[in-house]
Amino acid sequence: MDNDCLFCRIAAGEIPATVVHETPTTLAFRDIDPKAPVHVLVIPRAHHRDVVALAADPGAAADVLATAAAVAEAEGLTGDGFRLIFNTGSHGGQEVFHVHAHVVGGKPLGPMVSR
Repeated sequence: MDNDCLFCRIAAGEIPATVVHETPTTLAFRDIDPKAPVHVLVIPRAHHRDVVALAADPGAAADVLATAAAVAEAEGLTGDGFRLIFNTGSHGGQEVFHVHAHVVGGKPLGPMVSR
């Protein structure tokens, strides 16, 4: 755990979050500034800075994807679809440097990238 990391502190239960799914290795909770009717963040409990670091741990990467799929199913997103997003680095829009997947859906999401 990185004591300066917001998501590590959420995973440790030090900071409250609205948890929607958890496993021994992952945690999924509602985004505090949702961009769609469903906006859930999925994190590994172990600290990995970004998706590049997560890829070095294939088991953790698989767990994050499996949790994201379980969240999408539980939230009713698998019929009409959803978006799974990993922002990586400052140019990619990453704001918290603990890898996290955004499960976003519940309405048409529009273009992938705005101009």
